[in-house]
Amino acid sequence: MHFSFYDYLIFFVYILTIVGVGLWVSRTKKGHEKDSKDYFLAGNTLPWWAIGASLIAANISAEQFIGMSGSGFAIGLAIASYEWMAALTLIIVGKYFLPIFIEKKLFTIPEFIEQRFSANLKTILAIFWVSLFIFVNLTSVLFLGGKAIDTIIGAGDGSLIFYAILALAFIAAAYSIYGGLSAVAWTDVLQVALLIVGGLITTFFALDHVTVEGGIFNGLSHLYETAGEKFHMILSRDNPEYFNLPGIAVLIGGMWVANLYYWGFNQYIIQRTLAAKSLKEAQRGIVFAGLLKLIIPILVVIPGVVAFVLFTQPEGTAIIPGVKEAFEKSGGGINYDKAYPWLVSVFIPNGVKGLVVAALTAAIVSSLASMLNSTSTIFTMDIYKPYLGKGSSEKRLVLVGRIAALAALVIAVAMAPLLGNIPQMFQYIQEYTGLVSPGILAVFLMGLFWKKTTNKAAIWGIILSFFVALFLKNPAVDLPWMDQMFYTMLITMVIIAGISLSTSDDVDDPKGIPLTSKVFKTDSVFNVGAYAIIIILVALYSIFW
Repeated sequence: MHFSFYDYLIFFVYILTIVGVGLWVSRTKKGHEKDSKDYFLAGNTLPWWAIGASLIAANISAEQFIGMSGSGFAIGLAIASYEWMAALTLIIVGKYFLPIFIEKKLFTIPEFIEQRFSANLKTILAIFWVSLFIFVNLTSVLFLGGKAIDTIIGAGDGSLIFYAILALAFIAAAYSIYGGLSAVAWTDVLQVALLIVGGLITTFFALDHVTVEGGIFNGLSHLYETAGEKFHMILSRDNPEYFNLPGIAVLIGGMWVANLYYWGFNQYIIQRTLAAKSLKEAQRGIVFAGLLKLIIPILVVIPGVVAFVLFTQPEGTAIIPGVKEAFEKSGGGINYDKAYPWLVSVFIPNGVKGLVVAALTAAIVSSLASMLNSTSTIFTMDIYKPYLGKGSSEKRLVLVGRIAALAALVIAVAMAPLLGNIPQMFQYIQEYTGLVSPGILAVFLMGLFWKKTTNKAAIWGIILSFFVALFLKNPAVDLPWMDQMFYTMLITMVIIAGISLSTSDDVDDPKGIPLTSKVFKTDSVFNVGAYAIIIILVALYSIFW
């Protein structure tokens, strides 16, 4: 089903609005030249609601709409643990990590490494993160976004993917490269509202069409009755997807590694909290993001389960012509990641489809813009400024940031089409990021909370963690990759502790962070929101265990 005139109109109005708002909010005030704090940290002016919306907009992208819907088809509601456990992770980040980061007035996460350990380790991690953002994050978001648009408005044969990638890159570049974090964060408020509305529309239309008699509540009831196995949060070991989501370890094991690394020490996520007006605003923004996180599975997982039911066609399911052919690969197997775009192309009527595609584009573009801004921030402040541009003016730093963002985007656009068809892209990204994230997380946790941790121990910990991760990934070890991450982190922490104790004569490392209970004191708004999230999570896991 192709776009109508009204679909195109809605879509182009969205593009013009986002670019216009981005350029307007990032305009330079008369008599004030934009400096690095304005460009990279929005001048420390962000309020809580902009921070919360921007956190979600940066996070929700093609990985979720396409990849997580695909995993909803393959696994079911258990994949929602990434979203629901992230809400609890955000509370921990807001209470225990943010106070230290904001007190140190950081521009970047590698800057914390320099203050706590050394410039050498900071540079190693800065180069790693710039490479990761360009070759993994930006490329995967561009490819999945291009694939989705090709399926929805094209023939679904891949002929539109590269043109869609170019269009997505252009939209993100049009406002984010000039405007910096101000443009990114303030447009994110609009983007997150649009992606939630568009996501709900897709879910409601899909549920309304899954049964013969129709109706949203009939659809929900039908899913639960005919695909009950897709509504278990904790998978048993005999489940074929156990090695992707290994049972109880999701709650007490490896998912904490993925989530703490992502939400606590990922530049393109944490950067908007560093741009807050105050610590209190940052913490309230974190709680707001946590509450929004709780509804994301409705937008991205339920459509995947609908696609599964339509594909398997149990009794009472609406018969949709071509559903088998849509998901079956020519060489055998199932194309899970086609779930969301296929639902949109089949069930969303003309006139509404433009809004839904605009919502999906908003999710992709907001993430691209965040990644571009953070890539340029790390490159400029952690690589260019100390090594290539000592004594650079503020104007030059902003210029270098813009050039770095543009260069990163050009490289990612060139690389994205090479990704090809990877099954369950969301799981793929999580698994291979998991080779390095446990070691980095171990270094941060030990550096934050154990004053004896030394620079030498941190460097060796990161190096050895990679080899530990490779060893545990060996098929002979027979561990789910999420358990591999958890054990890699624990082993790395033991390595760091051992080296720190055996190579330092001091009681505490001179750069150790003094911590008191006052540092972690939070206000009543944060506390009420945190308890609400915890209560909702307990209820959700009790119902869908």
